[in-house]
Amino acid sequence: MKQLCVCGSDKLYKRCCGRFLDNGELAKTPEQLMRSRYSAYALGNHGDYLLRTWFPATAGTLTAAALSERGQQWTRLEILARAQQGDKGWVEFNAWYRAADGSEQVLHEKSVFQRSAGRWFYVGGDVSATPG
Repeated sequence: MKQLCVCGSDKLYKRCCGRFLDNGELAKTPEQLMRSRYSAYALGNHGDYLLRTWFPATAGTLTAAALSERGQQWTRLEILARAQQGDKGWVEFNAWYRAADGSEQVLHEKSVFQRSAGRWFYVGGDVSATPG
């Protein structure tokens, strides 16, 4: 059975985020990287990918094991806006998740991305969470 990508693109997983998570392809845009990182969180067990795509100067002491843990069940992604200029870009989005207590929450973030040595990295973002 063919599986749609969890990032909400309406594309098949293997032709969307699966290219990055499973096949090692590099994201060509900040939006592709953001969607693939959302998918990594939603699917779990992709902490190595999350760490590899985190800008080293801002990753701090994060570990792949910690990033692989699933504290929430991610249920939906909505891209609100995006921009790219040269080696910098950002993506603003809402991501819905079910918290450990069963309540639905919405994470709103404007993620910042940087291209270095031909690869896009997640640098950080402004985050807020509210009941969904």
